[in-house]
Amino acid sequence: MASLEQLNTGFAFTHLRGYTTRPHEFHTRRSIAKPRTFLSLSSQTHQDHSSTLTSHSGHKLPFLEEITNLCDSGNLHEALAFLQVDPQKDALSNSLTIKEALGMLIQACGQRYDVETGRELHELVRKSIHYCNDSVLNTRLISMYAMCGWPKDSLRLFRSCQRKNLFMWNAVISGLTRNELYGDAILMFEEMISSTEFLPDNFTFPCVIKACSVLVDVSLGKVVHGMAIKMGLVFDVFVGNALITMYGKYHFVEEASKVFHLMPERNLVSWNSVIWGFVESGFSRESFKMLTEMLEGEDELLPDVATTVTLLPLCARELNVGMGRGLHGLTVKLGQSADLRVSNALVDMYLKSGYLLEGQMLFDKNVNKNVVSWNTIIGNFSAKGETCIVYDYLRKMQSQWKEVKVDEVTVLNVLPVCSDKSQVLSLKELHGYSLRHGLHHDELVANALVAAYAKCEMLRSAELVFQYIETQTVNSWNALIGGYAQNNDPGKALDSFIQMTNSRLQPDSFSVGSLLSACSRLKSLKHGKQIHGFAVRNGIADTFIDISLLNLYSQCGKPLSARLLFDRMKDKTLVSWNAMITSYSQNGLPNEALDLFRKLVSAGIRPFEIATVSALGACSQQSTLLLGREVHCYAIKALLAEDAYVSCTIIDMYAKCGCIKESRRVFDGLRFKDVASWNAVIAAYGAYGNAEEAVKLFEKMSNELDQIPDDLTFLGILMACSHAGLVEKGLKYFNQMDMYQINPELEHYACLIDMLSRAGRLEDAMRIVNDMPMEPDARIWGSLLSSCRTFGALKMGEEIADKLLKMEPDKAENYVLLSNLYAGSGKWDDVRKVRQVMKEKNLHKDAGCSWIELGGKLYSFIVGDNLLPEAQEIRRMWRRLEEKISILGYKPNTSCVLHELEEQEKIKLLQGHSEKLAICFGLLKTNSGTVLRVYKNLRICIDCHNAAKLISKAVQRDIIVRDNKRFHHFRDGCCSCGDYW
Repeated sequence: MASLEQLNTGFAFTHLRGYTTRPHEFHTRRSIAKPRTFLSLSSQTHQDHSSTLTSHSGHKLPFLEEITNLCDSGNLHEALAFLQVDPQKDALSNSLTIKEALGMLIQACGQRYDVETGRELHELVRKSIHYCNDSVLNTRLISMYAMCGWPKDSLRLFRSCQRKNLFMWNAVISGLTRNELYGDAILMFEEMISSTEFLPDNFTFPCVIKACSVLVDVSLGKVVHGMAIKMGLVFDVFVGNALITMYGKYHFVEEASKVFHLMPERNLVSWNSVIWGFVESGFSRESFKMLTEMLEGEDELLPDVATTVTLLPLCARELNVGMGRGLHGLTVKLGQSADLRVSNALVDMYLKSGYLLEGQMLFDKNVNKNVVSWNTIIGNFSAKGETCIVYDYLRKMQSQWKEVKVDEVTVLNVLPVCSDKSQVLSLKELHGYSLRHGLHHDELVANALVAAYAKCEMLRSAELVFQYIETQTVNSWNALIGGYAQNNDPGKALDSFIQMTNSRLQPDSFSVGSLLSACSRLKSLKHGKQIHGFAVRNGIADTFIDISLLNLYSQCGKPLSARLLFDRMKDKTLVSWNAMITSYSQNGLPNEALDLFRKLVSAGIRPFEIATVSALGACSQQSTLLLGREVHCYAIKALLAEDAYVSCTIIDMYAKCGCIKESRRVFDGLRFKDVASWNAVIAAYGAYGNAEEAVKLFEKMSNELDQIPDDLTFLGILMACSHAGLVEKGLKYFNQMDMYQINPELEHYACLIDMLSRAGRLEDAMRIVNDMPMEPDARIWGSLLSSCRTFGALKMGEEIADKLLKMEPDKAENYVLLSNLYAGSGKWDDVRKVRQVMKEKNLHKDAGCSWIELGGKLYSFIVGDNLLPEAQEIRRMWRRLEEKISILGYKPNTSCVLHELEEQEKIKLLQGHSEKLAICFGLLKTNSGTVLRVYKNLRICIDCHNAAKLISKAVQRDIIVRDNKRFHHFRDGCCSCGDYW
């Protein structure tokens, strides 16, 4: 007997017992599709045995001709009946002829999956004295049972044979592999090499290698490879092809390539196998290179359908339409384009690459469409969100119901476009079709229906579908939990999560990620931490959960916690970088956001739209023009500048950096201007105080270009009218919202009320507050209170302050507004009372802070700051400026100093305002003609505003000051705001 020691492999197979319950107890599996095998027992394959089945005369006898004809036509039962006729006639006296007929008929039963006739033949052989122990017939019976999907019967027959040869062992191993009993096949292989004298041959190894491939046991596969090398069979083309396929499935492309290049003989299967391995492992360049080598090689092989349908999906994945077109041309030249598999792959390639017209034309030209053809085109347009086109193709598909029927894949492809309330009717139609045709029993369809109803905000329907799922899996629960999460119902999401765990199902990363997303939307840090703890305790961790946790801590205002989590992540994907950069940007930490963006680029990772938008947003927050321009340049080089979100953010960045001309230049340069880009430029002009240009753009957008304004468009134009005091125009635009069927939101009312109150129409503003359909928020009351101070409406201001302080009792800014109201009316006792309350509550007013960017560096100034290195120079510069602007009519306006001080002390305080310090520093450090851009965290005061106007005239400089409300562009003694702010 051969042993492992004789084969010198040094590997024990005892651990393979784990693949099945008992070594020789096999499962029964009925095959549906015709399986493939590496082993053939046809007369051509085993000439040494099957030669005995030929008649002595050397030619076919009439009897065998009749059996052959009946087998070829599929009349196997009739052939069996013919075989059982009285054997006293002419040729029937030849036992070899009968044996050949039996073998032929048994083989036909396997090919036709006719196990019943096969069993009758088995019974004939078993009862025959001459044939019961015939190795050839028994081998064919073993193969027949395996081919018909009865591996248990195949094994039982094998065990009953008294004399076994290598062909029988190959037949049973091949049969087990054919029926996907891969662990059992390997155990049978172990038994053969350890308990018999037979050595595996070039038919044994391909079956065993395939079993190793499916079981994903690379160590075992390498041992079998070693055995093939030692036995000199590794150079066999069939063994080599099996090894290439195995290594390709493991993504061991180097090993697969080595086997391929060492093969002395290669066929088309060899080339297809190695190309497939490269494709599966993501080596696109190498895949196409192998195709080129095959075409230019000495073997003179041409790609077949298998080659084409392997490479076309790669072209689709890589969006390499150039190579796809080349393959398309090749299929036409080789006459493959009419093949349905090739046609479907070409349609898929063109659609995924964005060449929709070409894909549709190919689809329409295909006259032999199958369900895969329809699913391909429907699935691609569904992925692109083309709802109308998806439904159109679905209707056309249903009109051809005699040729092709909608299946589970079709329903799964259509359901994603049913993603909002407008698609509820279509969703119900799909659900009804699934019920009528039994498709709802498919787990994926049922789960997709739950998810679709949830997206359409029909949670009750989602719950009903879920309840009728026979076997609720983790994926089913995930669909329901995800639905609750999408609809901001974390309570029900958590309840479902608990029910799932109680039903002894282990939540996966999707379950946890959905819950974390729900908590992020509701900013529920408490629940989010509980879920985080659950994930840690149960070892549930992956990139999806890490990203969800980053978003949770970011949305809940915990960027430090998010950064700690980010730093601990082993594999930082681009999405995690994006999430962290966005976290810093959204939480008012622009320096940290920009620093992380630099690290991302330095790490050699190419940022995409989200990271670029966040970096531009950080530049906007800090008004760092130089850095903003650098990010803009990066976006252009990375071909991101035409992206709708990126372009809008660039427009906003330049506007917030005081470069309205740059904003307009970017806007004018856009090839396609959508509503978002119009909104961005209108808002930019509004914040800059150029309401006239904002109005022109709005009129052009809505009247000339037939662009339909949305809620953000009206928000921008109302803000522009508010900043410019265009009350009547603002009221007109507010009333126009109804014409566009836009319901005003709280933000629109806030703009309208701010516009009226700035214009002194406080009673009208209060009337709107009382009549609007929602409760006013703190912003509205704060705006009204500020205007009450401006116009001296003490009584109304006190009433408003009472409401504001009840709403936000711990916000220092509200007490400051009330204090300013009293100070403006000279009620200093009340001022002291308010400040005493602030002291008791430990509330502090934000100190006035301004900053200026020079040479890419930010310089900050705090009101009254005398600790700066350049403090003496700044004071001297101010004294020189004060002399010049005094000649032009400047007088300190102490009315904006809301403290009970002597006049000279008030003047001294005015001299230390942060914007004055920043302007003086900018004049000291820049050359003549340079535009000064100063940014302030609070509103600019009247005195600083007057001083800046006159300074711009005295020094012939443009000075742009952005406060926390708007821009002021000072030039030649005037301001862009028209002294209205």
